[in-house]
Amino acid sequence: MPRLARWPVGLTAAAVTVVHLVAGSLGRGYWFDEALMLAIGRHHLDWGSADQPPLAPVIAGLADLVAPGSMPVLRLVPSVATGLAVLVAALIARELGGDRRAQTLTALAQATAVFTTLAGHWLTPYTLEPVQWLVLVWLLVRWIRVREDRWLLALGPVLGVAALTKFQVILFGVVLVLMVLVAGPRELLRRPALWGAALIGALIAAPTLVWQAVHGWPQLRMASVLSAEAQALYGGRPGIAGALVIMAGVLGTVLVFVGLVVVWTDPRLRVYRFLGLTFLVLFGFFVATAGRPYYLDGLYGALAAVGAVALQHRREAGHRRLSWVAWPGAVLAVVVALVTLSVSQSLSRPETPDRVTGQVQQVYAGLSPQQRDRTVVYGASYIWAAFVDTADPALGLPEAHSGNRAYGYFDPPPDDHDVVIYVGAEPGKLAPVMTGLRRVGGTDDAPIWLGEGLDRPWSQAWPELRSLTVG
Repeated sequence: MPRLARWPVGLTAAAVTVVHLVAGSLGRGYWFDEALMLAIGRHHLDWGSADQPPLAPVIAGLADLVAPGSMPVLRLVPSVATGLAVLVAALIARELGGDRRAQTLTALAQATAVFTTLAGHWLTPYTLEPVQWLVLVWLLVRWIRVREDRWLLALGPVLGVAALTKFQVILFGVVLVLMVLVAGPRELLRRPALWGAALIGALIAAPTLVWQAVHGWPQLRMASVLSAEAQALYGGRPGIAGALVIMAGVLGTVLVFVGLVVVWTDPRLRVYRFLGLTFLVLFGFFVATAGRPYYLDGLYGALAAVGAVALQHRREAGHRRLSWVAWPGAVLAVVVALVTLSVSQSLSRPETPDRVTGQVQQVYAGLSPQQRDRTVVYGASYIWAAFVDTADPALGLPEAHSGNRAYGYFDPPPDDHDVVIYVGAEPGKLAPVMTGLRRVGGTDDAPIWLGEGLDRPWSQAWPELRSLTVG
């Protein structure tokens, strides 16, 4: 068992944490999914929502309770999680027999993965997910080395917390077990501790699964919605396939490819074939179902660790042809990561949301006091509803509503609120409750409309207004 490369790995993990925390603190606006987490945490905490389990909103709500409106506090947990993922990836390399160089390469690969760099300081479920998947892999490879079942039992709480973060871990777990059945080590499946861990994870995740069942499993219906969005967002399945590769980053892509090959060719790494197969099966599944390009973020570090250890084996055998390429690749990866991080700053600028919410406030302030008491601010999509809910409290805006995604499963507006400020295109979407809205401002992307008088009560029409498609 090699010693942990404390200084290079520790400094890399610490640098990643600090850089993301500084980047997050300097940011002046919320990423739109981050705004949703904060809006749910402030106003709608429950055991679930249409497309997200509750953990990220709980963290957002607690951060807002401790320091309302503070970006550094809100983004502390995701920044730390991103840094911890670097450490855990290096620990996986160490469990595989990786020396100081292999651990450091793995840490750099995890630190410079594209989407991890882009989103590593946003408080979203997909930012918290990579470290959880990597911890699961680390526990498995440690059990393979030491064969002590306490490491399997530790899988249970991690599985449960991961399921409260994002549901993809359930698919990950199922595929992982099936690939162990195919490629071994099959002894793992005969350990009662493994199935005890699965039970513990299921019990922890049970409340959010019950919420989904009670509400008709909206998360399952999201698959077709995401598939329909894939063409416009990513160029369809070919674009997703390419993105799933390059999201590993410059260094990570090379090491992942090497890892996928050597689990079949390196005798010392063949026991980890199940990891390579799991990656390939999930890759194929996410391409076939037109999933999001970041769905494999939790596995890049694990396969990069395998690849880094394989390069170590070649170096120890006297083959250095590939080894000298690694460090220039690492330098290039860091440069690309820094550029990506700067891009993330531009993606969460507040200018457009502030302009829209400012105009909503002007329309709202222009109403009579009696009208304001009966006013509903309604977003065509959850994005605009979340931006209204997380706007500057000094604007004095009422709580926003929407029929879109998570908002469609919150309570409808009160039936006696018959004045509507509608944000978004296609005001005809409100036809189940009212017609005759007139445009009063907004931007090309988010026009603002005003209307008064309901044709039907909100509570009666709410199921017809509910939609998972962003509009």
